[in-house]
Amino acid sequence: MIPTVVWGTGNVGRAAIRAVEAHPALALTAVIVHNPGKVGRDAGELAGLDRRLGVAATDDAAAVLAARPAAVVYAASGDVRPDDALTDITRAIAAGAVVVSPALYPLYDHRGAPPEFRDPVLAAVAEGGGSLFASGVDPGWGNDVLPLLLSGLGTTVDVIRCQEIFDYSTYDQPDSVRYLVGMGQPMDYEPMMLMPSVPTMVWGGQIRMMARALGVELDGIRETSDRRALDTTVTTRSMGEFEAGTQGAIRFEVQGIVEGEPRIVIEHVTRIHPSCAPDWPTPPDGTGAHRVVIEGRPRIEVTVECTDEDDNRSAGGNATAVGRLVGAIDWLVDAEPGLYDALDVPLRPAAGKLGRKQP
Repeated sequence: MIPTVVWGTGNVGRAAIRAVEAHPALALTAVIVHNPGKVGRDAGELAGLDRRLGVAATDDAAAVLAARPAAVVYAASGDVRPDDALTDITRAIAAGAVVVSPALYPLYDHRGAPPEFRDPVLAAVAEGGGSLFASGVDPGWGNDVLPLLLSGLGTTVDVIRCQEIFDYSTYDQPDSVRYLVGMGQPMDYEPMMLMPSVPTMVWGGQIRMMARALGVELDGIRETSDRRALDTTVTTRSMGEFEAGTQGAIRFEVQGIVEGEPRIVIEHVTRIHPSCAPDWPTPPDGTGAHRVVIEGRPRIEVTVECTDEDDNRSAGGNATAVGRLVGAIDWLVDAEPGLYDALDVPLRPAAGKLGRKQP
């Protein structure tokens, strides 16, 4: 059994504890938390399981890393604290751990990552012999392994389009939704998510990885965006009220340009309520989905809907990101120390998990 630590117990961390506990090759040995109110609580309780796991949460990361765990699932957010997340991750790698994490978007495509992200990780690998695999959903499997798999079913491929279409009122991160994305803000507010170069920073690596796998040269990466205001005030179940006239939907694309044309496209259509921008693409049931469209011959379209934690779509997406990462740990432990991406790490069947249930 591979001794494995889960660092962070929020939206991703809860799913990570469940995934580590369910994996036949992994043993949960520690859980690191930042909230003093969680210290001492059992991991099973924090993960929403109906049983105790016998692992008490701690805020002493130094002590956990001093025990030199084989693997760390770093589930703390990196969206608004990238420097702290990078420091935590490099500490774990330098302690010899294989680290998997969705936290740092620039490292999803480590070959194109800025030196300020890549160099500290490589230094930690050289120091401690650990590894890093960073990935997620979107960015993540929704615009790397899934579209590339589907492209292989085509006779000819003209355009690969990856879409995330979501009602963000289901997304349990109010500050990110209201300020990073800008929902409920005046229309003259500039959301950080739509600032020039930010979409490329987050999703450009996925464009580059797909281009590399497809064997094409990119002319460059282009961004487009649009925003819509709410026609009426709406009240959401989990995040309260959003006033009429404020931002209710955004739509943007990150386009990989090949021979002058957008051929590899990542598109997001994000609403705070289904009534906003009804003419934009919608998910099958109005809540949320990931979709890949291969324009070519034949035309291929696949829509993926995931649910977890009382049928919540955002929780379902988090669980799939965790499944991809946690499922890679035993492969990474056997691999050479280094920095890996989604094209390096195979997506494998759920060996040993069929019929395995958690209470």
